[in-house]
Amino acid sequence: MNLVPWKQREAELDIFDDLEEFQRELNRLFDINLHRPWKKTNGGSFLPAVDLIDEKEFIRVKAELPGMKKDEIEISVDNDSLTIKGEKKEEKETKDKEFVRSERYYGAFNRTFSLPSGIDPQKVDAVYKDGILEIKLIKKEDSRQKQRKIEIK
Repeated sequence: MNLVPWKQREAELDIFDDLEEFQRELNRLFDINLHRPWKKTNGGSFLPAVDLIDEKEFIRVKAELPGMKKDEIEISVDNDSLTIKGEKKEEKETKDKEFVRSERYYGAFNRTFSLPSGIDPQKVDAVYKDGILEIKLIKKEDSRQKQRKIEIK
């Protein structure tokens, strides 16, 4: 049994520090991480982590899809929505081997995002490199927000 040094609590309680400490203790006890980039859903499939960044002339979408090939990914844009779907297939090379631990997720995924009206569906570029899918959705010229300084009264 490990001895843990005692620390005196401050008069003011910080709930987030307490929650972080609680998560560290759970992680230590169960040797797991409660925050996973691949969120497990029904059937053992996953949802890839995605960032959407609104830039002046376009919207950039980055999705983490490690271990996939670009022909296993499908992208479509229609009716102001972006859909990314695919399937990460499980490797079958485990002859005469026993898993001690398996944490990787496999299966089909389907992510759909609402886009602002003004995306030109004819001007969409996608690049897949090093497990990161990057999609660039160009905004129509008339829908780009013009910055305007507002006078404070």
